[in-house]
Parts: sequence; structure tokens; C-alpha cells
Amino acid sequence: MDALSDVLRAVHLTGAVFFDVHASPPWVAASPPGDRIVRKIFPGADHLVFYHVVAQGTCWGGPEGGSPVALSAGDIVVFPRGDAHVMSSAPGMRGTPDIASYEPPVDGQLPTPVRLGEGATTAHVICGFLGCAGGPFNPLLESLPRVMRASDRPGGPIGAFLNLAIAESTQPRAGGLCMLGRLSELMFVEVIRRHLESMPADEANWLAGLRDPFVGKALAALHREPARDWTIDLLARDAGLSRSALADRFTRFVGQPPIQYLTNWRMQLAAADLRRGADSLAQIAERIGYESEAAFSRAFKKAVGLSPGRWRKEAGQAMAAEAALPVPPSGGDALDQQH
Repeated sequence: MDALSDVLRAVHLTGAVFFDVHASPPWVAASPPGDRIVRKIFPGADHLVFYHVVAQGTCWGGPEGGSPVALSAGDIVVFPRGDAHVMSSAPGMRGTPDIASYEPPVDGQLPTPVRLGEGATTAHVICGFLGCAGGPFNPLLESLPRVMRASDRPGGPIGAFLNLAIAESTQPRAGGLCMLGRLSELMFVEVIRRHLESMPADEANWLAGLRDPFVGKALAALHREPARDWTIDLLARDAGLSRSALADRFTRFVGQPPIQYLTNWRMQLAAADLRRGADSLAQIAERIGYESEAAFSRAFKKAVGLSPGRWRKEAGQAMAAEAALPVPPSGGDALDQQH
């Protein structure tokens, strides 16, 4: 079992391309925090990842209040934690986001073409989103930096995505949005893999734990059989270390002991099932390794702070409320041209 793939499946990653931007300087595009717009774009998600791919020219991108990153054609910049951020023709520029611009178009046609400036195009940027379940426990998001940058490689998914996105924006075809969304997801996984490959050898977090020969085996085992009645002795035998050595090594990388990690991961799986709303609590409890609904309910409330029933109800109410909200008044242009 590939633990990274397992986490990506469990958080229900979904991609979408939203803006096709052609710009001439000076220009700036400001994006709000992801939690303000996530359910306008992905009603079933509670966390938003932003990405921008530079198809032509150069620009800058960075989180609000942070240092911008220089970008050129073939680069992708990702904001995995959903930070408010700015894309611009020069560093240090600021704009005001407009929540209304993130409403899906009435005709359903995406990406939305955006023109900034009056001169010849010097930058062409494809902007999109990835929605996922951020809580109650998402070890991947917690181990990623605020900003990730990657460059295209010959025959890589970034170039393939760019070619398809450009083709779809000029001549849309049936099924194009689905293709762009799926390729967005693949592109995000590729960025994560490159980040993993470039991490320093002494880095210690969940993602770094995947490449450790012993912690990686332990994580794979827990994700392969989350319902198994694991003990630290069984897990150590599976990983090929002593009980104490595995416990120390696992905690150093992951930030918590193996059995606590297992409990948290079970709660993430349960929360995903509760959001879908189809199965009973007893069915969910059995699927993730609890002998009774009562035992599962106690563990869920201890870990999450709400009973499973309350979690399911509030998740459903939040999704319904978000869907019914009117578009907030504009505070400016989401893609503001600066003079």
C-alpha cells in the first residue's frame, strides 16, 4: 500500500481550472483565503488548494505578507494550505479579492477568460483549484510548506496540462472540464513527489517519514489495514525494528506515536464516510476497526470533539448553508490592474 496514494484517495482530491489569464504589465491578481470560497467551487470539500501555471512570460507569486517567488513559462506555483496570495507582474504589488468572481459561470463554461491590461500579452497564466477534505486529520497538508514551486520536465504532466488547458480555452470539447480536473490532480501529485525528492535528509515530518525505510513500512501497514487490531509489537515486527526503536523513530517523523496516528487516521476515514451520509454508525465503526458503535462514538468524540452524529449533522448543515448564501458584495476586482 502506498500511504501517499491512500491519503489522497481518502481526502477526495478534486481538481478544476477556473481562470485563463492573459496580462500585460502592470497587473496583479489577488486571491482570498481558501476557506472563504471553497464551497462555492467544491460544495463537498472543506479545504482549497490554489495553483497557477505559467504558460507564457514571467510573473511573481507569493502568500499575502510573505516573500514572492519568481516564475517563468513552464513553472507551477501551488499554495497547499489555502493561503490568501497575490500573483503579479512585479514583486510587492497588492490587490483586493472579489469573492463574487469565484462563482461558477451560469453557462458552466470554464476556464473563464480574463484580460488584464491593454497592451500585448506578456504573461499567460492558467489558474485553478484543488478541493479536498482538510479535517479532522490530514497528515499530508500539515507536512507541506505554504508555497511550492515546480518546473516542467520534458514529457511531464505540467506541459501536458498546459497544452490541454490552452486547447480547451480556445476550442472547448465535450469532456474537457473533466480531463482538466483530473490532470490538475495528477499535476498536484507530481509537485508533491518532486517536493519529497528535494527535501533535506534531516527533515522530519509525515511526508519525510514516507521515504524512511522503517517509518515508511509502518505507515504503509497502518494504511493497508486500518481496521486491524494493531499493537506496537505487531507493527514493529512488520517494519523490521524493535518496539522501542520504531516508537521513537515514528514519533520523530510523524509527530505522534504509531497507535495515536492510527486512531487519528481512522477518524479521518470515518469523517469522510459521515460526510457522505450513506452508512450507519455501526457500519462505519466496523469498517475502521471498532467492535461496537458505542466504542467508535467515544473514540470519535475524544479525537474530534463532537459525536459522530453531531459531526454528520453539522457537516450537512454547513454544506447546505454555503450553497444557499448570496454572493457577498464586491470589495474590488479579483484581478485588479494596478497603475
